[in-house]
Formats: sequence, C-alpha cells, structure tokens
Amino acid sequence: MKAKETDTRKAARPGIAVVTGAGSGIGRAVAGELLRAGWSVALTGRRAEALEETAALAPEGAAALTVRTDVSRPEDVDALFAATVERFGRVDLLFNNAGTFGPGGVPVEELPYEAWRHVVDTNLNGAFLCAQAAYRQMKEQSPQGGRIINNGSISAHTPRPHSVAYTATKHALTGLTKSLSLDGRPYGIAVGQIDIGNAATDMTSRMRTGALQANGEVTPEPVMDVADVARTVRHMAELPLEANVQFATVLATAMPYVGRG
Repeated sequence: MKAKETDTRKAARPGIAVVTGAGSGIGRAVAGELLRAGWSVALTGRRAEALEETAALAPEGAAALTVRTDVSRPEDVDALFAATVERFGRVDLLFNNAGTFGPGGVPVEELPYEAWRHVVDTNLNGAFLCAQAAYRQMKEQSPQGGRIINNGSISAHTPRPHSVAYTATKHALTGLTKSLSLDGRPYGIAVGQIDIGNAATDMTSRMRTGALQANGEVTPEPVMDVADVARTVRHMAELPLEANVQFATVLATAMPYVGRG
C-alpha cells in the first residue's frame, strides 16, 4: 500500500492527543500540560470521577473529552479511539501511560499468577492495544501520521528488588517502542519512549519514606516534580514528525539508579 502524503510540520503543532491513565499522577500532569498548550485531549482511565477531576483542571476554552476505558479490553480501546475521532476528527498523539506496579515487595516465588497476569494485561497488552488503535488511525487519516510516546520507566533498564512483573513488562515496552518506530516510518508515525524515575506522585510516595534497595536496606529516595516529566513529554510531542526522541530518561538527580545494585 502506498503511503499517503504526510504533513510533518502541521502534525508538530498542538493537535489531538489521547492520554491513558489520565486520572492521576503522570497522566494527569501530562494531560494538563497539553491542555494548557492548546492541545485537545481525550482523557482515559478506569475511574470516571478521577477523569472528570483532571478535566476540571483544564483552562477555559480547552477541549477535553473523558472516556472511561480499561486498556486491557480490546472493545474498550476501540470505543476510546472511535469516540476521540468522532469528537475531534483525528489523532495526532498517543501518550501510552496507563500502568500498574502490581503487588509490591512480593518475592517471585510467591507472586500469584493472577497478579502477574494483571500487570501484563495492563502494562503490556494495554499499551499494545492502544498503540495498535492509534497506528491504524494515524495511517489512514489525512494528513497522515502522528506520534506515539510510551511510558517505559527506568525499570525498562534496571529492576528493583521483587518487581518481576513490572520489570518484565517495562523491558517488553522497549521492544514494542522499537518495533512500532520501525513499522511506522513509511506512514509518518514517530514512536518514542520516556523512562521516568521517581516523579513525585501518589504512586511514588513510599519512595520518600523508604524503598528496598538491592543490598537489602530500606532507604528514602529523592523525587522530582512531576511537572518536569510533563514538560518533557510535551517537548517530545511537539517536535516535527521528521524528528523523534527515540528514548528519553528523566529522573530525580540523586536517586540510586546509576550504579543501582
């Protein structure tokens, strides 16, 4: 199939974004950053009330659509992108952010299969389903193309103790990012990944009181403002489509990552 003409400069300006996991944390911060920058944003997550709270943070005149979605369910993902296109006409950006740590601190030999499956279904299968739906839309729309940014985590590089399910899915996301990036080239679909370490959210609040280290000690870790992550995602999103940040790592400067273990 011949690729359609791609308007790379137009796609670089604020357009239509889908943000998964937008009800809290990094997803809420990124959605707010995009809305303030003039993007129209479809906010999606499992909790409708939390999505409405995110939408309420949008500046006057900003266009926000809330769609309750379980990203592990193909029918939910199809409905999300159908609703987005019906409201806004196209999709220029997917921030593939929805994820879960799963049960924390559980040794691999004690991890229930159900817990493993839940993490894989959310972090990996959900990311694939959303990327696939975005890819289909971006390939067929006119002007053709768009951008997908996957939230990888520094656990895509180095694990924490007792994090086998989370770490395995985040390593797999790197492969997903690379494969989508390659396959998207003919259609003006740019795909990158942001790997985040210790952004200050409710999910990372335990880091400040103490996190298990590889040597068995429990040590408080520094965190960074989640707004710094949001600004990085916006920078990646607003590049022209002929430019791509393939991988970006944003982390609290003094956290024990470089040299971890």
